[in-house]
Amino acid sequence: MRGEAPRPEAGPAERAVRTACPYCGVGCGVLATPDGRGGATIAGDPAHPANLGRLCSKGAALGETLGLGSRVLHPLRRNATSGYDRVSWDSVLDAVADGLRAIIARDGPEAVAFYLSGQLLTEDYYVANKLMKGFIGSPHVDTNSRLCMSSTVAGHRRVFGSDTVPGRYEDLDEADLIVLVGSNTAWCHPVLFQRLQRNRAERGARVVVIDPRVTATADGADMVLAIKPGSDAVLFAGLLVHLAANGLTDAHYLADHVSGYEAALENARQIAPNIASVASRTGLTPAVVAGFYELWGATPAVVTAWSQGVNQSAQGTDKVAAILHCHLATGRIGQPGCGPFSLTGQPNAMGGREVGGLANMLAAHMGYAPAEIDRVRRFWNAPRMAQAEGLKAVAMMEAVEARRIHALWVMATNPAVSLPRADRVRAALGRLDLFIVSENVLSNDTLSAKPHFILPAAAWGEKDGTVTNSERRISRQRAFLPLPGEVRPDWWILCEVARRLGFGDAFAYAGPGDIYAEHAALSAFENDGSRDFDIGAHAGLSKRDYDALEPVQWPVPAGRPLGTSRLFAQGGFFTADGRARMVPLAVPALANATSDAFPMLLNTGRVRDHWHTMTRSGLSPRLGAHIAEPTVQVNPADAARIGLSDGGFARIGNAFGAVVLKVALDVGVQPGSLFAPIHWSAETASQARIGAAVQADCDPFSGQPEMKATPSSIASVAYASQGFVLSRDGFALPEGSWWAKLAVAGGQGQLFATDSGPAELMGAIRSAFGEDGLTEMVDLDGGTYRCAVLREGRLVAAIFLAPFGRLPLWDTVKRAFADPAAVPDNRLALLAGRSLDGAADPGPTVCACFGVGLSAIRAAFAGGATSPEEIGQQLKAGTNCGSCLPEIRRIGAQARATVAA
Repeated sequence: MRGEAPRPEAGPAERAVRTACPYCGVGCGVLATPDGRGGATIAGDPAHPANLGRLCSKGAALGETLGLGSRVLHPLRRNATSGYDRVSWDSVLDAVADGLRAIIARDGPEAVAFYLSGQLLTEDYYVANKLMKGFIGSPHVDTNSRLCMSSTVAGHRRVFGSDTVPGRYEDLDEADLIVLVGSNTAWCHPVLFQRLQRNRAERGARVVVIDPRVTATADGADMVLAIKPGSDAVLFAGLLVHLAANGLTDAHYLADHVSGYEAALENARQIAPNIASVASRTGLTPAVVAGFYELWGATPAVVTAWSQGVNQSAQGTDKVAAILHCHLATGRIGQPGCGPFSLTGQPNAMGGREVGGLANMLAAHMGYAPAEIDRVRRFWNAPRMAQAEGLKAVAMMEAVEARRIHALWVMATNPAVSLPRADRVRAALGRLDLFIVSENVLSNDTLSAKPHFILPAAAWGEKDGTVTNSERRISRQRAFLPLPGEVRPDWWILCEVARRLGFGDAFAYAGPGDIYAEHAALSAFENDGSRDFDIGAHAGLSKRDYDALEPVQWPVPAGRPLGTSRLFAQGGFFTADGRARMVPLAVPALANATSDAFPMLLNTGRVRDHWHTMTRSGLSPRLGAHIAEPTVQVNPADAARIGLSDGGFARIGNAFGAVVLKVALDVGVQPGSLFAPIHWSAETASQARIGAAVQADCDPFSGQPEMKATPSSIASVAYASQGFVLSRDGFALPEGSWWAKLAVAGGQGQLFATDSGPAELMGAIRSAFGEDGLTEMVDLDGGTYRCAVLREGRLVAAIFLAPFGRLPLWDTVKRAFADPAAVPDNRLALLAGRSLDGAADPGPTVCACFGVGLSAIRAAFAGGATSPEEIGQQLKAGTNCGSCLPEIRRIGAQARATVAA
């Protein structure tokens, strides 16, 4: 199964190709210059309006993720022994079509489902939805965007009548106040964060951060509101009450463009009657609440931006609506420097929404009203249109578990890690009658559920199509590398299956440009301004014009090819009467309260340099260097009470599952709360699948699960020893060890903890490598073991084991390991952890963009540097994406405190 073949001959190095980043929803433009050897150099595109040349650490490291060692390169079919055989495309496509046809004949079309991804291109998404909802006849198409932005979609549709982001990124440059709600923007959207920080520095804009957790984003804020988990809607209901009580609403805008204001205001008064009530329910002081309300009310140019802290909630739709209500009440929408702004998590979550990628939507932002079903049916000439909304992600997997869905096709996502109750999801996937996965990696947790067919799909760099970012901007994601092996684009795979099902005429696309043109034509079909999504100006694009398409914000109706910057300044909402609708909110509350058994609230989210389940970012050594292990962040007071130590281990458990994570003390985490990252899987860690310990309670409107507040317990876990392994091809640790795996320069690294001693490790190393070229330092009584394995004078493996708490940092050994051609003459110096070339130990990585370590930054501050700007001048740290600047500031503050002491 391994994909070791080189890429097809790429020819000499070529000119830069303008494409788009495959990570978050900022949608940064990228210049990728193929090097002629299957790789590429990566730079930000200064002409792209989303990023103006900047890239974050992940985007800058994309060149490190283009190798083929972890790729699926050929179609695979499961055999009788649960292994896989390589088969031809004709064979696998025939088998997939036959399997789908048989299940539809036996159980009906609604026994079939697709689970898609915000990593797909719009063209892939469009074909998948068309095939399923118009030709197979099942509505059960959903996407991992359900876990990301669906509460925003539901909030937009409830209030605006459409899933429309009113503003654009330039509003972050022009606002006088930027409010960030439930968003660690400094780490999760660093390019945008640096943009608003420039506004703060150059124009004096104020920044307010609202988040239960004090994150790196708070370092760049003028006011931080560390609210109680789940109390966002209380805070914004109180803001609406304050605006009304102080004459700060826009009576003309409300009268002309909004309905339901009086009922919404009365509801807000019941939820948040006064500042004292808001303070009590949010955990803030009355002075802080009043200060925020006065600042928001007095600043017309205000942007309120939010992300997963708002969306991933059983009341996420209400939270979004509460924010929208405040902007509508003041008319602060659709004008330069003001408006509500959803920060999207994935590169094409919005593109998927445009084509109906969510189970409750049809293509082109249409729903399931009879007239809309008929309109799409006629446009597609569809023989079997879905007639009602389908199952959303969590409900879909429950239907798989209950065997109401018998066939599932997963594309470009890893639901066995990312969905709530992930262990149950993985088990249910393994019981499907027909399980198909389109994937570009060779191994992940979803593939471990043993699909019947694995279809090799194109990856970033090979894909060709479009994506839409958080500001409604459509950009081309262009291929700059040839397709390796037998890899094919997702749209092609879907069209070939459609042809075998008898629908060939409707899926006879010559390329992605044809698909996009049809998508554009449907958006304009019987529209006449009645629907927000209209890109009719692109319906007749030639292949040449499609290839040259410049980034543009929709709507792009016929006759308006330059697109639309902002919406709703003069009303024009996409409701029956053209008015926005303000609707009363439910009483704000968490889905589940803590208890004696589960007294802590588990919050989950992203860290700075990783992405989703690390199938791409995990290939980059520099991205793994900042946070190398899965941790649980705990308030020091809770840790002292429970008996946890910084750098120790803890088991987090609840009614759904359990994980064991390394403990990191963090005063930014509220007492009674925990924070754990989402990225580690069974592929990359022994016991860190955080989705297994997340509740599945969902918002009743959006279907988005509450992933920010799962009642849990936490208890200390002790190991006798800890260590690290560096190897070229991996190394099996003793049974029962805790481990985390990551890419390092030259091979693979593992950080581990274990109750096994030196004798067991000595046996394991001999079993794996033999005794030739083995150099050891052993202290059986002291519990210390270190070894280096050389082949032909080259270092191929190193293992260090020590009693818990006494392990040296591995940075020096990693440097020696990084160069496969280096010959370590002084093996004892290597085993002592000393530098072989006299270079200073860089320490843990702080700046991933330029590989700058903690030791270098501390030395620069000790040498007289006084600010992050001076660190940037000396070391370049913090001068690219800026996401390490909060950490650099903290290092500087510690240095000054040390000098003062």
